[in-house]
Order: sequence, then C-alpha cells, then structure tokens
Amino acid sequence: MTRDESDKTEDVGGPPELENLDAAVSHVDQLISSGNIAMSAAKGILYSLIETLGALVGDPDLPAHARAGYEGLLETARELRSRVEK
Repeated sequence: MTRDESDKTEDVGGPPELENLDAAVSHVDQLISSGNIAMSAAKGILYSLIETLGALVGDPDLPAHARAGYEGLLETARELRSRVEK
C-alpha cells in the first residue's frame, strides 16, 4: 500500500461518525416513505443501526457531547422502527 492509499483509509479504532449513521437512518426513512424497500429489509437495517447506536451510547469512554448526538439518533431510529412495525 502506498502512502497515499494509507491516508485514505478510515480509522477503524474510533466510533463511526454521527453524520454517517444519521445518513443511514435518513436513507432508510426515505426508502420506507417511497416504498422502495421491503419492510423486512428495513427492519433488519434498523435493528442493526439501533444495536450499533445502543453500543455507542453505552460506551463509558464516549465523551458526553458525542453521547447526546448518538442518543438523539438512537431515539429517531427507534421511532422509525415503531412506524415500520405498525
């Protein structure tokens, strides 16, 4: 791997970026609203997102300011899941 290639790799040691998780939740919401995703697929994706967010919120090393963002997104994902399950 060249130096340029290594500079482009993500740091897998830290938590996922909040913006990326927010984009994933928003994308699933858009797909559900448009009817372009099977409900079983949406449920599976939301389950994974909720599990990931729950693990992040439970991380004692996560700074408080970051925890608040993840908690808000976790609540949004849970609300979306409840809409899907109806």
